[in-house]
Amino acid sequence: MRHIARKRFGQHFLTDSAVIGDIVDAIAPRPGDALVEIGPGLGAMTDPLVERCGRLTVIELDRDLAARLRRRSELTVVEADVLSVDFAALAEQAERNLRVVGNLPYNISTPILFHLLGAVEHVADQHFMLQKEVVERMAAGPGSKAYGRLSVMLQWRYDIERVLDVPPEAFDPPPRVESAVVRMQPLAVAPALDAALLGELVAVAFSQRRKLLRHTLGRWLEQRGFAGSFDVQRRAEEVPVAEYQQLALVLNASHIAVSNALLISGMFMPKLEFAALFAAALAGLSVMLWATSVARSHDPCSWERATEKNRST
Repeated sequence: MRHIARKRFGQHFLTDSAVIGDIVDAIAPRPGDALVEIGPGLGAMTDPLVERCGRLTVIELDRDLAARLRRRSELTVVEADVLSVDFAALAEQAERNLRVVGNLPYNISTPILFHLLGAVEHVADQHFMLQKEVVERMAAGPGSKAYGRLSVMLQWRYDIERVLDVPPEAFDPPPRVESAVVRMQPLAVAPALDAALLGELVAVAFSQRRKLLRHTLGRWLEQRGFAGSFDVQRRAEEVPVAEYQQLALVLNASHIAVSNALLISGMFMPKLEFAALFAAALAGLSVMLWATSVARSHDPCSWERATEKNRST
């Protein structure tokens, strides 16, 4: 019996054999890969993937489609909402990092990307069909209109490449938007920073993207007692990913220093005296760490100029 696409699941089934072939070639599956397909649907990509890698784990929420897929012995079917799936556990079962692929439901594609970001240490690579606008935002650089929170939060952990564009007529039913395939390769050496802290500061920065950062991130930094130098006379879209990362590193280092100071000195010093000493130490540490990061740049005078600019604003 023919399966009718269900709107509540955001189902648009890929039917163009040439496009399917191009996508599978881009994925380049190999025997032994721990391949996981999100939303296999009617199996348009499932079949050629299995032909190349032998076995496949599929995640399908639609119970009727999941029942069909279970009839195939070469498939391991996980009938669940992908946002509830533990990808770290799947990697542990496979005893290797996962290669995750799929034609993602466009209505929840961003939550899926952030869910996978939490398991990035267990992922070898990702290939997804997404709304073209989302792919453009993922890969956008600073200074462009597409550059935003999604760009920063994904680019600090992935190398992102737009592989190919896919027209609406390649699907049944055709979506009302253009689509594109993206490749996401986790960075070999990821910055050792607090992802939650980075996410918070980036969300604050882009909360009012047309305003200068002094109205948003600047106030947030003041509330946290940040005494370092960061140019807030810019808009959020002008700040490169690396600068957001460095700011998160400095803030995290300050937080660790504060925690250690409280632990070691809190019970040996009068409260008022300790508070004053602590505030001074925190300010000094923030400046020192930021100065060190700036000194690593190619311009040896950038720290002095940044400090002078900060004083004049």
